[in-house]
Amino acid sequence: MKQDSTIILHPDDRSGQTAEIMRRFNDVFQLHDPSALPDLIAEECVIENTAPAPDGACHAGREACVELWSAIATQPGTRFDLEETFVAGDRATIRWRYWMADGNSVRGVNLMRVQDGRIVEAMGYVKG
Repeated sequence: MKQDSTIILHPDDRSGQTAEIMRRFNDVFQLHDPSALPDLIAEECVIENTAPAPDGACHAGREACVELWSAIATQPGTRFDLEETFVAGDRATIRWRYWMADGNSVRGVNLMRVQDGRIVEAMGYVKG
C-alpha cells in the first residue's frame, strides 16, 4: 500500500530536502527496488535494527546499511504499509506496518537523521 502521508513541521529548505530523501527511501520498500539506496546512504551511516530483541543489531557503514535494507526491500511476499512520515529539519520519523510472507504483521517506527543530503542514522523499533 503506497500512501503519501508526509507531515513537514517546519517547511524550510532543510525539511524539504529531508522529506524528499524520505520519499525516495520509502519508495525503495514500496517498489521493492533497492537501486536508489547507495545514493541515499552516507558512508558513515549507522542503523540500529529492530532485531534481535531487545536492543537490535548495529550495522555501520554504507555497504552494511545497503545490504541490510536491500535484503528487507526484496524479501519475497512482504510489504510495508506507510502510516506516516513526519519531518522536522534533518530528522524524520516513519511509522509503518510490515507484512510478512506468512500474513502476520508488526507495527514499528524508524527514527531517521539526514546530513549533507544522505541518511546518516536510522534507529528502528517495533511494538510487542
